Amino acid sequence: MKKLVMAAVALLVAAPAFALDGKQGWQVELKKLAFDLTSTEVKHAKEYDGFSDARLTSDSQTAVRGAWDSIADYHATHFVWNNELFMDYGRTKIRPVEGDSITNENADKILVQTGYTQRLWKVDDFLGGFEVGPFATLGYETEFTKPHHANRTRIWRGTAGIKLFDGKYLKKFYVAAVGERDLTYTPHSNKLAWETAAELELPVREGVKFKAGALFRDYLDESKRQPNDLDWEFAADARLDVELYKNLFVAPFISYYTAQGKYVGPRGENVYVGVSFSFSHIFHEAK
Repeated sequence: MKKLVMAAVALLVAAPAFALDGKQGWQVELKKLAFDLTSTEVKHAKEYDGFSDARLTSDSQTAVRGAWDSIADYHATHFVWNNELFMDYGRTKIRPVEGDSITNENADKILVQTGYTQRLWKVDDFLGGFEVGPFATLGYETEFTKPHHANRTRIWRGTAGIKLFDGKYLKKFYVAAVGERDLTYTPHSNKLAWETAAELELPVREGVKFKAGALFRDYLDESKRQPNDLDWEFAADARLDVELYKNLFVAPFISYYTAQGKYVGPRGENVYVGVSFSFSHIFHEAK
């Protein structure tokens, strides 16, 4: 890992100093503020237990999920300084006719990261154009609440690799080495992995965009064996942003996550399908 980091630094230092056409200055943007809320309140369901109408016999339940994704990126002639705050939280509470209430979290993640990308080349006539360069990032991942069955996630993560970015359609694609300092469990563990990720944005018609992203991370080694160690993980999502009014969107979406534990037999999966109402706004646009 040390050799990979040193090689990445050497590439940044040796990068040629020539101007590129493209964005310059700060790009401060709320990429997505989404909120979903559903509530079902059923009264006297016990008395109507024998009825076939589910509206009279179902359990009361409330589901809420919110997401925040914001960036503050500085675009200079030869580099981009990236900063991102991502938060996602979802909870479902079921109140059965008989018995105690059940609460399940279906999303809980906070990610803060900063990174440097060297602007080496610009491709104009392939896939709508994009820029290419080496990059390095440092981030911290945690959760809003501590799960009742496990410790709160606390991970420092550094990545270094090569990236295609800021294209018309290809917003991001990279391959990178990953080093983690996992503080979730004691004793703490150092982990080595590699990952690749991509983000696409395609216009469908005026006011409608298709957006998709995917990430695959493969863990190669760890300093301490923990029962929660992953062998690999894969996440993907896709949504269709339909503009309702100015920066207000409605978006049918699907998100998928799967992972294989190193010491667990079956592979875990999570599929989330729904419709989201979201808001986005560019506070300052790089020119």
